[in-house]
Amino acid sequence: MTALQDLKYAQWFRGADVDGDGFITQRDVRMMSERYIAARGVAPDSTPARLLTEGMDVFWTNVIAPMDQDGDGKVDLREMTEGFRRALTDPALYPRQVEPVTDCFFDLVDLDGDGRIDQSEFRLMFDAVAGVSGEECATVFAALDRDGSGALDRAEFHRAVAEFFYGDDPGAPANHLFGRVAI
Repeated sequence: MTALQDLKYAQWFRGADVDGDGFITQRDVRMMSERYIAARGVAPDSTPARLLTEGMDVFWTNVIAPMDQDGDGKVDLREMTEGFRRALTDPALYPRQVEPVTDCFFDLVDLDGDGRIDQSEFRLMFDAVAGVSGEECATVFAALDRDGSGALDRAEFHRAVAEFFYGDDPGAPANHLFGRVAI
């Protein structure tokens, strides 16, 4: 893992620590789901909401909870960074480690269900929910829309998430997916 990845993971940690107590807990992961579901405006018992909640529960169980080195039920920044260093070593594992949650998230962000995330959908989720400013959202969106179509298809979105978690290119647009990272 590199210093750039450490910076990106710290940015992700700040967003994942929903209650701001300095730890990621299963409740934080659930609150992330609830925030996305509320911003989407779907019923908590709807299929997209249920799939996201289930996917995030699996993400907690398979990715975050194993990082809890002291067994206290919460993961601090050091534990998470070390956990990512151990878990996210091989981009070939993306389909098993990250893709299922990314698919659920994509479906939730795709408000009109057309199989693409347009700039307004992207902004709603990353500005209103993840706290990424509207200006940053526009900049990041434009960089991630590699084919210039005005929307992110599922492949572009997966490429961005994989680039964020596994990439080490300081110029990669996905570095700022979860907020501006000071590089």
